[in-house]
Amino acid sequence: MKTRKFNGISLTITAILVYLILVSLQYFKIINEYNGQLLTLAGIYVIVSVSLNLISGYTGQLSIGHAGFMCIGAYTTAVAIIRYGMPIPIALIVGGLMTALFGIAIGVPALRLRGDYLAITTLGFGEIIRVIIVNLEVLTGGAAGLKGIPPFSATGDFVMDAIIEFTWVYAVAILVIATLSNFIQSSHGRAIISIREDEIAANSMGINVAYGKVFAFTLSAFIAGLGGGLYAMFFGYLNPAMFGWMNSVNFVVIVVLGGMGSMTGTIIAAVVFTYLQEWLRVFEDFRLVVFGLALVIVMIFWPKGLMGNKEFSIIGLINRVRSGNIRDIKLKLPGKKKKEVE
Repeated sequence: MKTRKFNGISLTITAILVYLILVSLQYFKIINEYNGQLLTLAGIYVIVSVSLNLISGYTGQLSIGHAGFMCIGAYTTAVAIIRYGMPIPIALIVGGLMTALFGIAIGVPALRLRGDYLAITTLGFGEIIRVIIVNLEVLTGGAAGLKGIPPFSATGDFVMDAIIEFTWVYAVAILVIATLSNFIQSSHGRAIISIREDEIAANSMGINVAYGKVFAFTLSAFIAGLGGGLYAMFFGYLNPAMFGWMNSVNFVVIVVLGGMGSMTGTIIAAVVFTYLQEWLRVFEDFRLVVFGLALVIVMIFWPKGLMGNKEFSIIGLINRVRSGNIRDIKLKLPGKKKKEVE
């Protein structure tokens, strides 16, 4: 218990220090406005990706419709702010709750499905949501999109606006990561992981498999809705084309690259993917070839992803340093024998 509490305090301090460093770099313009925007976008991708990891990585249910959940959260939050004048926090929660309802709606029928069949079902769900948004012109603006979404801040100072924008996204991301991390380590989280490992065995041990799956879908949808709401205010404009099936595939790629069942791996992969996507934009459609090659290479040499199912632990790192084992770390090179770091 003390170890877990110390680890939580250490991660909190680390998160605060990282935030202060990134904000300072933006304030003194060491990180320019463009890269500051990418940092904010990466934070949104982290939020949505870790929510997908809850379903695919920890529960073992393959979902390819997360862009649909994100779309619901984005439009609900935008409409709540524009038409009803709700404050940003309340609008985000409303968007998340609305998305959670759809998560229940897709989670209950999906109880009888698994594997490829569930993937196809969730993919169809994402496309249905996009088509509904296109035809619901009264609220969503239809194919023309929804304009006039207010930003996080409008002080007129581009640097401060960017910092406030980043602060909102960073705060929500940290809250989401902390919540999911504690949930996974709880008895309910262990139950969900047991469903992934062996659904029949979990059921025979008295675990409510149906409840676990539906709850995972609901919580994941809620978090994806929060990410969608932040996404709407980040761009200030929404269009149904922004939530196509390819975006769902991108989130699946992030989870697979980082490691299904690894929060740390998903965070790293989301940040790398965001920057790589922008750096390769000059190559237009050829960047998809690069993503495909990267995925193939990772699957060949690291079948479980970059982190597998492992997590970063400050306590583990401290224990290694104290015991002197930090010098005994092995480098695992594909096709070669292990070598020690000199």
